[in-house]
Amino acid sequence: MLISDSVAGNTGLAGPPPGDSRKGDRLERIARGKSVAPVIHNELGQTENVIDMEAVNLWYGNKQALFDVTMSIPKGQVTALIGPSGCGKSTLLRCVNRMNDLIDNVRTEGDMKLNGDSIFDTGVDVIDLRKRMGMVFQKPNPFPMSIFENVVYPLRIDGERNRKVLAEVCERALRGAALWDEAKDRLSESGLSLSGGQQQRLCIARAIASDPEVLLLDEPCSALDPIATGKIEDLIDNLRGEYSILMVTHNMQQASRVSDYTAFMYLGHLIEYGPTVKLFTNPKLKETEDYVMGRFG
Repeated sequence: MLISDSVAGNTGLAGPPPGDSRKGDRLERIARGKSVAPVIHNELGQTENVIDMEAVNLWYGNKQALFDVTMSIPKGQVTALIGPSGCGKSTLLRCVNRMNDLIDNVRTEGDMKLNGDSIFDTGVDVIDLRKRMGMVFQKPNPFPMSIFENVVYPLRIDGERNRKVLAEVCERALRGAALWDEAKDRLSESGLSLSGGQQQRLCIARAIASDPEVLLLDEPCSALDPIATGKIEDLIDNLRGEYSILMVTHNMQQASRVSDYTAFMYLGHLIEYGPTVKLFTNPKLKETEDYVMGRFG
């Protein structure tokens, strides 16, 4: 069950009735193994969505890591997942391209849809599914090949050999990743010769080269210095509208700067989800306010 902000707004909290002594202890109840209904702001009911998640549960062996996560990711917007370490942010992100399938003893329930197509359906070709997405990890991971070949790699594996097409895609992707001016005279050099921040932008260029339906960013700035981080944040801002972006970040200030919507998670549960401005300035839940104000986590 989801609780809209119109319901939550009556008491400022969702879940126990007024007067219940546990009213402000949602996170403690979750820690005790109880379930709580998330607060989903009304604005999320008015968006066109690229991803729809319905009651997603995930187990690593006998340990449950996600609990009935139901949420939608708006198309053409930047959505941030925040929460303490181990709250399930990256696990949820990796459900979208089924990277969790690569881990032994993982089991999922529920469903996710990418532009209406089920992600978890048994007949899904996972390789084709991942071609519809771009993934960027915490640490830059350029391939040990030239800058040019790094960018056009997704097209190469699809059999594209036309040099003109590859060159056009390379320039478009590098421009999109704000790296063209720095790399246009170095395309034959190894991607590993770039600085850390440039390598991460190269990975973003590789991710957008095949025009993905969604970009998945897993703490893309965690290994970068402040200057490189600023460039990545500017890039994310520039990609807004052209791409739908779902990102995990441990940096709440970053989430407040670059995202349109923010979801707060705790121990595998979705707690509150709404427009970033509202979540950071006027959250519906005291627990959300305590987290974004740095009182725990």
